[in-house]
This record gives sequence, structure tokens and C-alpha cells, in this order.
Amino acid sequence: MRKGLQQSVYIWARMRLNTSYRQILSISTPIMLGSAAQNVIALSDSVFLYHLSEQDFAAIGFVGVFYLVISAIGYGFSRGGQLLIARRMGAMEPEKVGHIFYSMVYYELALAIVMFLFMQYGCYYFFSLFIDSDIIFYKSLEYLEYRSWGVFFSYIGVAVIALYTGVARTGFILIDTIVLAVVNIALDYGLVFGHWGLPQMGIAGAGLASTTAEVVAFIVFAVFIIFDKHARMYHLFHLPKVDLKLIRKQYRLSFPIVAQAFVGLGSWFVFFGIVENLGERELAITNLVRMIYLILSIPCWGFSSGVNTIVSNFIGQRKRQAVVPLIWKTAKISLFTTMVITLPVVMFPHFFLYPLLGSEDMSLITEAQPIFWVLVLILGSFSIGGVFFNGLVGTGATYYGLKIQFWCAVFYLIYIYVEVNYTSGGLPWAWASEIFYWIVMIILSYRFLSSKQWYELKF
Repeated sequence: MRKGLQQSVYIWARMRLNTSYRQILSISTPIMLGSAAQNVIALSDSVFLYHLSEQDFAAIGFVGVFYLVISAIGYGFSRGGQLLIARRMGAMEPEKVGHIFYSMVYYELALAIVMFLFMQYGCYYFFSLFIDSDIIFYKSLEYLEYRSWGVFFSYIGVAVIALYTGVARTGFILIDTIVLAVVNIALDYGLVFGHWGLPQMGIAGAGLASTTAEVVAFIVFAVFIIFDKHARMYHLFHLPKVDLKLIRKQYRLSFPIVAQAFVGLGSWFVFFGIVENLGERELAITNLVRMIYLILSIPCWGFSSGVNTIVSNFIGQRKRQAVVPLIWKTAKISLFTTMVITLPVVMFPHFFLYPLLGSEDMSLITEAQPIFWVLVLILGSFSIGGVFFNGLVGTGATYYGLKIQFWCAVFYLIYIYVEVNYTSGGLPWAWASEIFYWIVMIILSYRFLSSKQWYELKF
């Protein structure tokens, strides 16, 4: 009887995945907000340090992007597991989900140890390659001293997110992100400024607050799994032995995704290092734009991750003909949603940012306003390009995706270097590199998807 019930549940789950706008929204919206976890932390840290000093605000801009790269590496490796889980669910094989999940967890833990050791002992030498200002250099290291401990909980957390995204049950991801945000904001307020009897730690307090928030969010996820009535179907309470063959399979699928994230965010990190050479004021302005970018790009990330799961599930159901129409629909929703929240902020930045930044000196916002208009074009191209690129990744063509992103990043960095060092275009033209980057991504991703070369890919 139990087996018959499971079959009925999964036949229904398989049938309900379709290419309707409602379906896309129902899966993507919780992911949209839940995938913003690191964005929420970066935003919270930046806002509180903005009120502390411009130097702290400039420093978190640099080291915050660095930690986003670290987070993206863990997230990238989880995407391989997410694709495998979604494919197994599409093929009605839920009993294989737990095995895939734990193989993902084992690998993420090993990776977390490597990243922790690098942040503790290697960043002093690594940062010295990019930073000229001693103040920015030492404040960045001060932040990482506490922030690095969160990598263990962050990496296991993305494995859990990959699990529930892969099975298309994304609702609780939103709740956990809210818990993460509330804890991080409260502790930032206490530890950065020394309120509520807590020590005043400045930028180090922001690092400790973010790590503590990730620990709490991980505990909440663990409690949810324990009480999840579907957990037994996925065999989540059966701890399997280390399956090196499955881990290698996930690694082969995930490595190009990780390399894509490393190339993409890594080039952004280099961008901040190049801008830092222009001065602390320019770095502070760029960090303000980055902060707004992180907020306004949340829909793009959510729809991109959502289309990734649905594409993989549909291929598992042998519905390849529905993939490209699905990607087009998702891209349209992503563009519309992004523009709805972007245009008011760009048109009236002082009105929307004053409650967030609350400073009498609004000169930073005024100086950043020309870049905000560039941001409209960036987000417009990203909202479409991110969906098409992640749809491509969902087909399993991860190595082709890596090749696309590598060459886009090479030209992106060449453009930035020439623009900052040899022209007088300033920050607006430096940020315009993002527009060219995403336009090329759209063209190359669409060409590949239209060619149907991915029809024969298997994993």
C-alpha cells in the first residue's frame, strides 16, 4: 500500500510540472527569495557598515564580493546534485534522492574544509595582490577572521536548498531565508555598534553576525527535515556509505557550473580590485551600486534557478520539445518582474535609499546616479541572459556553458582594464561592461538551445 501511495504522489507531482506561467511562478518565487540568502547577508552587512564609516563600507564592498565567490563555489557544486535530483524525480525514482543528497553533503563538507583553510591562512597573500590601501586590506582580513567559520554551514545549507529545489518543493526555502535575514540584521545592529550589551566589533562584528545567522538557518533546516513527512520517500533517514562513483558523477556535472560561477563572480572580484586603484571614494560608490544590484537582481537569480530545475525535470519526463518555450516564458516573466522593481528605484534613488541608508550626506547616492541608469540596461540583459544560460545548464550542457562564460569573462576583464586605466569614461562605462557580457551570453545560449545539440546529452 505504501508503495502504491508513493507512486500516486509522484505521478501527481510529475503531471503538475508544466510550462504555464503559474507553474513557473510557483516554483521560482520561493527560490527567488530563498536564493537571495547571501545577497541578504551582503546587503545587511553593507548597510550597517555604511553607517559606521566610509572606509568600512568600501572594505565590505571588496571582501563581500570575495565571500560571494566562495559561496558561489559551494552553490555551484550543489547544482550538479540539484540537476540529478530533478532528473530522478522526472523519471519517478524518488528513492534515489537521498543517496544523491548525501553524496552532495559529503563533497560539500570536504570542500568547506579547503575553503576555510584558504580564508584563514591564504587570504593575507591573496588580497595583497589586489589591494593598495592598508586600511581596506586589514579591514577585509578582520571581517574574514569570523566570516570564514560560516562556510561549513553555508555549504551544507546549499545542499539542502538543492534537495528541495530538485524535488520542486521550494516553499520552506523562503521561511529559512527570512530566519537568516532577521538573525543577521539583529546581530549586525548589536555587534557592529555594540548595542544590547554586546561588544562593539565594527566590521569584525558583521562577519560574526553573518556566521551566526548561517548556523541558526542550518539548525532550522535540520529541524524541518526531521518533521518533513516526505523525507522517508526520499530515504533521507538512511545515511549511505561514501559513494565515490556518484560523487565523481556529481563532480563532473558540477565542475563546469562551479567554474562558471568562479569565472563570473571572480571577474567581478577583479573588477572591484581594479576600481580600488581609482581610490577609496570610487570603491565606496561602486559598492553602493553593487548593493543595489544585489537587491534588484534577486528576481533574475530566482527565475534562473527555477528554470534550471524545471528544464531538468522535463528532460527526465522526455518532454524535450517543451524546453525552449519554457525558457522563453521564464525570460519574459524575469524581465517584467525585474523592470517593475528596478525603474522606480533608479528614477527616485534618494526616496528609496534614504530609509535604508538614512544619512544626511546623500552625496554618495548623487554621485552614483549615472551608474544607476546603466544598471537598468544591465538588469534588463541579465534578466534574460541569466534565464537562457541556466536553461542551457539544465540540459546538462555544463561544459559548453563553461566555454561560453570563459570567453565572455576574458573580454569582460580586458574591457574593464582598458576602460579604467586608459580612458576617461569613468565608472559608468566600466559598469557598462556587464551589458556587453550578458548580450553575448544571450546570443550564444540561444544559438545552442535552438540547435538541439543537447537532445542527446545524458546523465
